[in-house]
Amino acid sequence: MDTDHLCIGGGAAGMFAALTAADSGTRCIILEQNEHLGRKLRITGKGRCNLTNACELETLMANIPGNGKFLYSAFSRCMPQDVMEYFENLGVPLKVERGNRVFPVSDRAEDVVQALRRAIQKKGVAVVHTKAKSLILKDGRCVGVRTADGREFRAEQTLIATGGMSYPRTGSTGDGYRLAQSAGHTIIPPKPSLVPLVTQERWCSGAMGLSLRNVTLRLYRGEKCVYEELGEMLFTHFGVSGPLVLSASAKMRNGEPQDYHLEIDLKPGLTYDQLDRRVQRDFAENRNRAIGNILHALLPAKLILPVLEQCGISPEIKANSITREQRLALGHCVKALPLHIRAFRPIEEAIITRGGVSVREINAKTMESKCCPGLYFAGEVLDLDGYTGGFNLQIAFSTAYSAGCAMAQCAAQK
Repeated sequence: MDTDHLCIGGGAAGMFAALTAADSGTRCIILEQNEHLGRKLRITGKGRCNLTNACELETLMANIPGNGKFLYSAFSRCMPQDVMEYFENLGVPLKVERGNRVFPVSDRAEDVVQALRRAIQKKGVAVVHTKAKSLILKDGRCVGVRTADGREFRAEQTLIATGGMSYPRTGSTGDGYRLAQSAGHTIIPPKPSLVPLVTQERWCSGAMGLSLRNVTLRLYRGEKCVYEELGEMLFTHFGVSGPLVLSASAKMRNGEPQDYHLEIDLKPGLTYDQLDRRVQRDFAENRNRAIGNILHALLPAKLILPVLEQCGISPEIKANSITREQRLALGHCVKALPLHIRAFRPIEEAIITRGGVSVREINAKTMESKCCPGLYFAGEVLDLDGYTGGFNLQIAFSTAYSAGCAMAQCAAQK
């Protein structure tokens, strides 16, 4: 089967690139191994779909921790405002929430997927549900794809938009890396990013299910604080998760996980002195009560024993027996509860993949391979990742737009 453009992968990047290319009136086919398009897109943002971040270019660049300069051209051509306008024109009303995060007004990722699916049908983009097995290479050029069911699809341009290795049940199983390698590309070893963290502290399992809001999380590498933010986090059977933790994990780009540790400020609204005065007042009003009972007014129940153990204070000791040193140690622990990181959770549990096809081998303006003419890349399969807040989907849309425009231009020149 012959076509102008072939997009391997029917996720956010694959669909957006196909629609961009199809705007020129050329023929396009999407190869998608899943039964439905946009399977991973359906679960992004906890099913709400954080489409992008309503910010300017400077902020976009600041939220791409690695290879951000590569994206300058793609971002310049397709900004968050362009993405927002595109989806609103598709009939998806949007809203901007805290941190400039952009969501559908409906809070339904499914509405985004269905809008893209309708656009694909309207543009006449064919969707074939099959798995790409290998690239067809001729004289150093990519001329199509062989599929697992034995078919061949020939195309002037082929786009790989298969995603990374996170959430493999959605189809992101690393197939794109294998295809890229066959065309001579270097693969930067995939690692998890925006991923929960396993802690050395076993008490976290006892706090499993506890969600903390309006706390400040700090991440240290040695003595240097490399991340600090106010927000939400969650204790699990293995350690910690939640928005703050996922964001912190993306900052852990050097060394090993064990090189880092966390501190939780459980009372960021209070200074050390203000907290100490409150503790003294609580102790004075409950002089003959066990400290383990007094702290219920200050801390979540599941954190009382861990905090006291960290301070070396028995929960049975009476308030009037607490020394000044113990009281100050308690305050310090409330303001900086330590957690030592043992490991990342598996890449299958990560929101996105760090690593992938080396961007040094990709034309930043067109997303075409420098190793194999006729081959293009977009989205998470590339060695690109951002922090939470809609930045990763913006990477997908911007790289897909550049690739789609370039493929359409090549077809027009034929």
